[in-house]
Amino acid sequence: MMKTVHIDDIDKKILKVLQRRGDVSHAVLAEEVGASTASCWRRIKALEEQGVLGPTVRLVDPDRIGRGLNVFCQVRMKSHDPAARRDFEDIIQTYEEVIECYSMSGEWDYLIRIAVRDVKDYERLLMHDILTHPAVANSSSHFALKSVKYTTELPL
Repeated sequence: MMKTVHIDDIDKKILKVLQRRGDVSHAVLAEEVGASTASCWRRIKALEEQGVLGPTVRLVDPDRIGRGLNVFCQVRMKSHDPAARRDFEDIIQTYEEVIECYSMSGEWDYLIRIAVRDVKDYERLLMHDILTHPAVANSSSHFALKSVKYTTELPL
C-alpha cells in the first residue's frame, strides 16, 4: 500500500485551487491561499516530488470533438490467470477510446469507460477488439444517457 502524505491546511488550499484551475499563476495562487509566491512554488514542488500532484493537463469537452458517447463496459474473464490478465490490461492500454479501466471485485472483472463517436464506433471496438481477446469470456454494455456529475476534483 502506498504511503499517505501529510498535507497541512495551506497545502489543502493549494490543492483545492489547482484541482479547479491548474493554469493559475503562482502569484494569484499565493494571494488566494494566503501565502507568499515563493512558499507556494516550494510547496507545489514538494507535492510533485511526493507524487501528490501529477502532470498539469487541460480537460477537453468530448462533445466538441465528437467523442460524446460514454459507454461503460463490464468485462468477465475466462480465467484469472495472472499472465492472461496482464496481457488484457496491456492491450486495453492501446485503445485510445478507453479512457478508464478498473480491475473490479464482484461479478465482473473489469469496468471500462469508453468515449466513442457513436454506437457503430463502439460496436467496432467491442466486437473486433475487446471480445476477440482470448482471455475475455463476455461483456455487458451500458450507454450513458447524460452526465449528471463529472469531476476530477478529489475531496481534501
